[in-house]
Parts: sequence; C-alpha cells; structure tokens
Amino acid sequence: MLRAIFDPHYWAAVPFHFWSAVMFALGSIVGSFLNVCIHRLPLNESVVSPPSHCPHCKYSIPFYLNIPLVTWLYLRGKCKNCGAPISIRYFLVELLTALTFLGCWLFFGRQSVALALIYSVFLSGLIVATATDFEHIIIPDEITIGGMVAGFIFSFLVPSLQGKDCTLKDAVSSSLLGMAIGAGSIYALLRGGKLVFGRKRKKFPPDTRIIFTETDLILPDEAIPYGELLYRDTDTIKFHATTLELVDRCYKDVPVRVTQDLLEIGEEKIGPETVVHMEVQTSKIVLPQEAMGLGDVKFMGAIGAFLGWKAVIFTLVVSSFIGGFLVGIPLIIMRKRGLSSKLPYGPYLAAAAALWVFAGPQLIQWYLQLIRRTFEHTLY
Repeated sequence: MLRAIFDPHYWAAVPFHFWSAVMFALGSIVGSFLNVCIHRLPLNESVVSPPSHCPHCKYSIPFYLNIPLVTWLYLRGKCKNCGAPISIRYFLVELLTALTFLGCWLFFGRQSVALALIYSVFLSGLIVATATDFEHIIIPDEITIGGMVAGFIFSFLVPSLQGKDCTLKDAVSSSLLGMAIGAGSIYALLRGGKLVFGRKRKKFPPDTRIIFTETDLILPDEAIPYGELLYRDTDTIKFHATTLELVDRCYKDVPVRVTQDLLEIGEEKIGPETVVHMEVQTSKIVLPQEAMGLGDVKFMGAIGAFLGWKAVIFTLVVSSFIGGFLVGIPLIIMRKRGLSSKLPYGPYLAAAAALWVFAGPQLIQWYLQLIRRTFEHTLY
C-alpha cells in the first residue's frame, strides 16, 4: 500500500509545480504547528490542548484568524483581541518551514516523493530544535528521542533514505550505526569539554550574599537547582566565604567546597543532607558547568538515525566550523561571550545536517577532488 501511495506515476499525472504549490502551503501549515511546539514543549505543555490562543489575553484564536503567513501580515503582528505584539518568530518559522517543504520537493520530488516528505519531516524537527535551543538552551526529548525512533522507522520503510541503492538490511544497519556514532561522538566531546571548560567563575561585589537551600543555590541573578550543578561525583562548588552562617553556628574567612556527598568548611567536613539552610558572603564563586548538554547527545543520535554515519561525520566537522569559527570566535573577540561560556550547539548541528541533506555528498566529492588536485600539483 505504501508503494502505491508513493508511486511516481500517480504523482506525475498532475503537473510537477502544482505539487510545488501544495508543498509550500503544507509547509506553512506545518510551520504553524511548529510554532506551537516551540512555545509549549519547553514548558512541558500539551501541543494539542488547549487550542491556539493569545499568550497575553488567552483569547482563543478562531480558524479564520489562524491562517499561516496571511494572518500575521493582516493583523500586522498584533493580537486581534488585546493588541499585544505577536513575535515575528511566528511568521518566520511558518515561512522557513514552507520554503523547506518546497525545497525538499524541488530537490527530491522527481527522485522520490517519499524522500521529499521524509526530509521535510526531518528538517521540521531541526527547526524546532534550533528555536528551542536558542530560546531556552534545551532540545526537547520529543525531538531528540522521538527523532531517533522516527529515523529508524523511516529507514526501515524507505531504505533509500540511507543511500540510493541501500537494501533494507543495509538501511537498518546504517540507521543504527549512525545513531550510535552520532550520540557517542557528542558524548565523548561532552566529557572532553567538561575537562577543559568544566568550571565557571562568577564575580560579585564584595560581601555579596548567596543562599544555599535544601534544593537550590540562590545567586543574586538566578536560582540553580543542585541537580544541574552536582550530578557527578566530581562536580564541585568552590568559594572563599568572608562569613558563613548555618542554623546553629557561624564561620569567618573560610574556604568552602560543596560536592554531592560532602560540605567542607575550612577543615570541618559535614554531610550536606544535614544542612537545611546556609547563607554566605563572598565576592566570587566557581561553579561546575557543561560545555554541551545531554540534549545535544540525543539530538546527534536523531540526526544519525535519519541520515547515517557519513552524515554524522560531516555534521560534526561542519557544525564545529560554524559554531566555532563563524560564531564563537567572533563573539569572544567582540567580548559578547567568555572563553568558557556555554553556546547553544544544537542550531549549528541542525545547520550542518540541513546542508548535508541538500548538498553534503556533493561537497565531500568536491573537497576530495580539491585535495587530489592539490596533491598532484605538489608532486609535479
């Protein structure tokens, strides 16, 4: 039945660019749904219920005011009910998704309708991952773990997703191998980055008050759950306290170390579970941090499941170039970021994976030919 649905003879009965228009329209509709995912998934809210509504006044948006692309332009980026501004991100995501669907159809429609649709779905996931990582520094499990499952299933149903002449067995193996290499390589980078960039120094005015509760470290500008700081045995919070107050005693001018299992105040060692509240005054603190998050590990696994191990290698190299040389270094030079600052890496993985979909194999061939010509020119 699947073959019948995607039989190119049926699709060819209608002019090719009729389907181009259909794919653009379908992409804009999907883009409207992606906006819902981008807004709700990081908040752990359902993407189905309640229906679309204004986040400011909770006005339930009727269908005739929920037309992708058109409505935002017609309302000039404002809510019809309360007049609150609607972010241009909604319009841009709808437009980008529409152009993505159109691009997939133009690139792959004549080769395989199924491939055009699968790549459209895959790139839609990249759009959600990019937006949520930029806004919240997270990539939802629905995109990462769901992407790994979807990539394997699509590779099983359409083996050509893993290569033009792939058999079913080869496609399944390639998907699983891509998933393993993708997740494993980023996890190795995460562990290595932890050794190099695993500490973050925060400076404050003299005698700034910091509070340790049972669950959170409360800094002047943020509250951080201990689970985000001390989930490894080697993770340590360090600072020098001018004063330190526990419920039953005080200390002055002491070094302090906090780990999962131990609180060291000068020479004294205390079990952290016995401390329900601690207030300190200090001018700086050293916190453990990750160079990457586990979301990037799972995200790369999803990319590998869809595209295979060759695409994983390409994505790793190109994303490093984009994130490091084109973005990271200029930001450091302009002092917009510190050397140990955490950048959202998902968008650069997404950009590199999208480049692979449309031009990856061709770019690799061009690069290999360039190396060969350079080598031959050196010899002669």
